[in-house]
Amino acid sequence: MDIFTRLEEEALWKHGPLALRLRPLDLDKFVGQEHLVGEGRPLRRLIESDRLSSLLFFGPPGTGKTTFAEIIALKTKADFIRVNATSSSVAELRKVMDRARNRLAGEGVRTVLFIDEIHRFNKSQQDTLLPAVEKGLVVLVGATTENPYFTVNAPLLSRMRVFPFYPLAEKDIRLLLERALASGIESGLVLTEEAMLHLVQMANGDARAALNALELAAVMAPVGAAGERVVDRQTAEEAVLRRAVVYDRDGDAHYDVISAFIKSIRGSDPDAALFWLARMLEAGEDPLFIARRLVISASEDIGNADPHGLLVAVAASQAVQMIGMPEGRITLAQAACYLASAPKSNAVYLAIEEALEEVRKRPGALVPVHLRDSAYPGAGKLGHGAGYQYPHDFPGNFVAQGYLPEGMPRPAFYRPGKNGYERAISERMACWEALRKGNTGSEG
Repeated sequence: MDIFTRLEEEALWKHGPLALRLRPLDLDKFVGQEHLVGEGRPLRRLIESDRLSSLLFFGPPGTGKTTFAEIIALKTKADFIRVNATSSSVAELRKVMDRARNRLAGEGVRTVLFIDEIHRFNKSQQDTLLPAVEKGLVVLVGATTENPYFTVNAPLLSRMRVFPFYPLAEKDIRLLLERALASGIESGLVLTEEAMLHLVQMANGDARAALNALELAAVMAPVGAAGERVVDRQTAEEAVLRRAVVYDRDGDAHYDVISAFIKSIRGSDPDAALFWLARMLEAGEDPLFIARRLVISASEDIGNADPHGLLVAVAASQAVQMIGMPEGRITLAQAACYLASAPKSNAVYLAIEEALEEVRKRPGALVPVHLRDSAYPGAGKLGHGAGYQYPHDFPGNFVAQGYLPEGMPRPAFYRPGKNGYERAISERMACWEALRKGNTGSEG
């Protein structure tokens, strides 16, 4: 269990990484998250009044979640316990609950339990916390980089207030780097404007990444004749090397980026679709997952406005399975561009949803006798198929007859639009409907 004494923490803060040494100790020096810590904001008021309820901090790495918990630890009069979910067990959690119960009963002291990486707890561990949180035995403060609505049990989540943490703005990252320089991390260290701009941009809103890069750049910078260290653009680039694409295949970004990809296709923007496709491929997303979503989009968003869209998507899926990566990226790009550029229709999607709803209203609807299978021996004795009219025996291969359960009003589930091939489908269906209306006596 990751519980540190104050002496151990002070040693870590003195000799640890720059990001840890510069961690602020009060709200006034906290950078970013103005929607949470600005004057009069609810979270700030809770901390300043020391009247905490169970909280959950949710956001990307380096946005201040753990720092905020440290500030709570310094401000609260309650017993503050830190636990890291990656190294804790159910037995250890029960020990924490026993300690909290004893302190509350014996001394009247509340316990604030901070759990970092709370999404790493399994269901059993999360269930262990529930009674203590429900009864107010502990005030639970959790931090997670994953969407809690996917990773935290609903009963536990319902007892916590969720506060989103967002990537820091570039001005906030710059302020942190300027503070680091002012703190004297290296004697005579100078950061050029080009280097500053590069570190700010490549941090991608992650304060820890920015400070770690600065610390490395300070070590890498050559020492001048006067003892100064100048971090220029080249040194900053070497310190950063390459910014990792912000994407977690098992987390929130996985859903957000694929959503942006599909919505770009639906919105007929092939350039945006290619951007999000590249983002997923660069981050190592499963190409078959992308291919499956293309197949869905081909039917949901393009449909019969361009029936070739489904053929292209299915062919792309099969091709990716056949050739693999990295060549599969070209096939995926081709399919994405085709679908984004195709005429759009969601008529098929709406049609099946409405048909399903109608079926739920009529679970016992019988197949009309003339439509029942008449191919097996004895079917004729049951009257199956009697009165069925074979469309190919009629002009235009069409005859007006009933194909729905008896007594069911004729629906209009499929309403083709006017885009692409659906225009022709719409005209053909209108002709058939006119024939039906002209021969209503044969409708079932």
